[in-house]
Amino acid sequence: MMRIGKFAKTNKLTIDTIRHYMDLGLIVPEKKGGQYFFDEHCQNDLEHILSFKDMGFSLSEIKKIFYYKKFGKLTEYEKNIYYQSLFKNKYDSINQEIKDLVEKREKLKETLEELSSKSEPSNSVMGVDLKILDILKCLKCSGKLILQNGTINQNQVINGKLTCNCGEEYLIESGILIVGEPYKISAELPLENFILDYINITDSAYLENIHKLGEWSKKKLVQLDLSNKVLLELGSGVGFFLRNVYQELPDDCLYIAVDRNMQLHRFLKSVLEKTGIKKNILFICSDFLNTPILDYSVDIVIDLSGTSNYSLEHEEFLLHELDSVFKPECYLLGSFIAFKNFSYKSKIEAKFRDNFKVEKIKDNLNRLKFSILDEIISDYIENGGKYENYFVQGEKIYTYSFLGKR
Repeated sequence: MMRIGKFAKTNKLTIDTIRHYMDLGLIVPEKKGGQYFFDEHCQNDLEHILSFKDMGFSLSEIKKIFYYKKFGKLTEYEKNIYYQSLFKNKYDSINQEIKDLVEKREKLKETLEELSSKSEPSNSVMGVDLKILDILKCLKCSGKLILQNGTINQNQVINGKLTCNCGEEYLIESGILIVGEPYKISAELPLENFILDYINITDSAYLENIHKLGEWSKKKLVQLDLSNKVLLELGSGVGFFLRNVYQELPDDCLYIAVDRNMQLHRFLKSVLEKTGIKKNILFICSDFLNTPILDYSVDIVIDLSGTSNYSLEHEEFLLHELDSVFKPECYLLGSFIAFKNFSYKSKIEAKFRDNFKVEKIKDNLNRLKFSILDEIISDYIENGGKYENYFVQGEKIYTYSFLGKR
């Protein structure tokens, strides 16, 4: 006779497992003075349970088998067709599972072979297209920029210098237009692994929110007439949005990707080049307010948290500051971070908080004369992660997404 602790240890099971079998009536120990004692009959029942489990039976199925074994003891219950069908059906079920697993294995094998044999497409050349130089201007005097000492490949300026008569100069390096000093970072970001790292350590609800926002924004953009249009994305980053709409862009539109981080531009540009698909993309490494494009030249503004990121350090609503480059009749596809509440430990300084209130965001869009074509508000998010740590415990944030036209 053994108590439950020794019985569980002897059979290399947990006490909770033994108690579960007891609750199902599969093992019925003797109870004395509040203690359970397990004899050889309990041991035999346990061995039968484990044996049936090894055959793939569930505990509810084992319970039914036990009824036959207990209630039908010393009868010819084993010849009963229904009793035998319990084993026959399980045998057929496992056979089908094996067949299904073999099919799944073969499909996985085919996929792995395709992945390992996938050939790299020939890289397309991406630089500053000679045809779009006319859309650029000098930030100092608004004069025309002239290419000097340029390295050109397939009508794309890869390296060179744009100069103005007033003496201002702008470098083109690796096909990226640089305005001012690129944003300095303390260490090289592991961008090749960044996306996987981002997925793994960012809160799942936050990721779901980004995914839904991206799908909504993509659908809204491709429903517009993009032919011969100039698109301006404020804060392209690693290209979460651009990479998902890239193949949908018509060949005759110009997509201007602005970000102040040169490393992010290089990464995004290399990813797009590896597709072998040539689209008209202009990478500008600059602060948002130092984008050297002509006034009234942008047909569609893409602001997916660019204004919100700017508002972390500025009181001004970014779109007001850039209004001069937007055409009088243009579209805005925007997504703005809004706070439901601010903690006393909030990372958002009090003077910057207005731009994180949805009422204020809507008021600014109205002042910019954008009429609502569509809008959505996300669920509340309470956690971010290593890369999305601009809000603290106790704060709830959400996104207000907007498609408008003026």
